[in-house]
Amino acid sequence: MAELQLLSACGISRRFGGRTALEPCDLDLRAGETVALVGPNGAGKTTLLSILAGALDPSTGSVERPVAIGWAPQRPALYGKLTPRENLELFAALAAAPAAASDLPDRPAAELSVGQRQRLNLALALLGSPPVLLLDEPTASLDAERREELWNLLAGVVVGGGAVCFVTQNLEEVDRADRVGLVEDGWLSFE
Repeated sequence: MAELQLLSACGISRRFGGRTALEPCDLDLRAGETVALVGPNGAGKTTLLSILAGALDPSTGSVERPVAIGWAPQRPALYGKLTPRENLELFAALAAAPAAASDLPDRPAAELSVGQRQRLNLALALLGSPPVLLLDEPTASLDAERREELWNLLAGVVVGGGAVCFVTQNLEEVDRADRVGLVEDGWLSFE
């Protein structure tokens, strides 16, 4: 029985003017797997994830997304004047998903700590329980307890037949992945 592909990218690349940020590459995410993307700063990891999420068009190639995608960019995409609850309600309405509860403070998102903004960013990615999660440095601003909560939640997504692809600079987190992709100078390779 063939593994269910939840996302498939074929020959995707990205140029910004005369600079190539991502060389042509292929990447498939299959049900029940976790993929880590590692590499130096500026290597093309965020560009790759942004293309997979549909937030950035590839210069070449295509991405098939037959299922819903949850995306948490490296820089939280929040409305700073809205509270966490208001952000969740707004994004839930846009996604036609039920709003999630928040235990974050009831003040504008711009006034939250970096870790609290990251938690809100992740909560937005999880709205509607998408089967594919694309997470750019999801644990970078989280304390140890919140990191463990996140990994437990992501393990549940994978066990439930979803897929997770995350970018990390923390090599300890690579052990949580079924496959590891190295992005270097715009090239993606798997070992």
